[in-house]
Amino acid sequence: MAGELTNSNQIVVPARTRVWLAPVGTIAPADATVVMPVGWRAVGLTSEDSLKFNEEPNFESVKSAQTDFPSRTFQTADAATVEVDLQQWSGDNFRAVYGGGEITTITPAGGGATVKHYKFTPPRIGSRTEVAACVEVIDGGKHYRYVLPRSMQMEGVSKDLNKTKEALLPLRLAVQGGDDVDAWYILTDDPSFAPAP
Repeated sequence: MAGELTNSNQIVVPARTRVWLAPVGTIAPADATVVMPVGWRAVGLTSEDSLKFNEEPNFESVKSAQTDFPSRTFQTADAATVEVDLQQWSGDNFRAVYGGGEITTITPAGGGATVKHYKFTPPRIGSRTEVAACVEVIDGGKHYRYVLPRSMQMEGVSKDLNKTKEALLPLRLAVQGGDDVDAWYILTDDPSFAPAP
């Protein structure tokens, strides 16, 4: 019996992780290893210890005079977030961490036609955009994909601009839900997930 309960093959060490973003409604990957469908964009390099997935249900309790413990507990809400620090600065990654925005090409004063500069403008209140997200976790031959059909950057952005380390872009996505779609789900080829016969 002890052999059935302890299995070191079920320990997961995320040797490789990747984060992908796409417009909401983009076809999601069909399984844990298929090539990502058209429309998905990898955010590139991320710091090695920043990737987190958090799921936080909220509950209310009913108290009764006949017990010191709740007589009934019911769930009132659910929440899930993905956190990761992006190492690559690009227009797409800036739009991701600020929840949208616009990038325009400008010609610098005194510059010729070949010199280009760019202007990033963060989104105004009410114009943040949702994104689909996929977090890939690989441990040897086991693959896991956390798929978030709808998510939104809902935290402020704080960047440390310090000459002794890389400047990171903090991506903080909150899962958005609805009755017509799973709020989030995992795709995996890990055999330990197989339903019991």
